[in-house]
Amino acid sequence: MDNMIHSAPTLIEKEIIPNLKFKSEVNFKQQENLKERLLEATKMGNNDHIKIAIIFQDDEGMKRVETTIWATGDKYICLKGGVWLPIKHIKEVQFI
Repeated sequence: MDNMIHSAPTLIEKEIIPNLKFKSEVNFKQQENLKERLLEATKMGNNDHIKIAIIFQDDEGMKRVETTIWATGDKYICLKGGVWLPIKHIKEVQFI
């Protein structure tokens, strides 16, 4: 399990996310101020359609998706196309 945390995340398309599993516990430290960054990225996505990179972990390892965030809730974010991603599995957000 330690290997998947330290290897480079796999770049995926957002359409794959509904097929991923998020049952296992995460064992990484989330980016400082992650919630604030998600809210900022949501504004950027809604106002200017700006894509951001989201690094997250599913049951198979670290993934990276480049997309827009349409909504940020308490436990999930909603990506373009109605794709939901659990916040507790998000390691970091990168503005690209």
